[in-house]
Amino acid sequence: MADQFNLALLVLRLTLGLFLAAHGVNKVFGRGGLSGTAGWFGSIGMRWPALQARAAAGTEIGAGLLLAAGLLTPYAAAGIIAVMVVAIVVAHRSNGFFIFNKDQGWEYCATIALAAFAVGALGAGEWSIDHAAGLHWTGWHGALIAGLLGVGAAAAQLAVSYRPARRGHGAP
Repeated sequence: MADQFNLALLVLRLTLGLFLAAHGVNKVFGRGGLSGTAGWFGSIGMRWPALQARAAAGTEIGAGLLLAAGLLTPYAAAGIIAVMVVAIVVAHRSNGFFIFNKDQGWEYCATIALAAFAVGALGAGEWSIDHAAGLHWTGWHGALIAGLLGVGAAAAQLAVSYRPARRGHGAP
């Protein structure tokens, strides 16, 4: 059973982490690059879009690679949760639940955030750098770090820097 558990965690960490890191790399090097990402961030109400584009890309790349490696796992999960909660609030919540809705609903981002929370709560498993280094982040300890730090960081980011246009004040 232990081998199946460790294999499943490894597959989940690699998939979730590397896919998110690729998403961050796309923010930097994809069509439009960081300036395009910053332009979009500005259009949705982010106060410092150039800085926030870099922060979002850096968080996705860094947290994704840390999660994939199983290093500082609950902190990596917290970074993923934070970036997904912000994405839900600023870009997806008003588009309904389903990802295939116009302008994409929030289900995909929530799934990523919840999967990251699960990994944070379970720990990285024996096939990880955390395990090799003797770092044990399992149970409530890992869950609290991932969940509270992730949601708290998202709430702080939104409180400080999200200023959407209000309906009736120039917004459609």
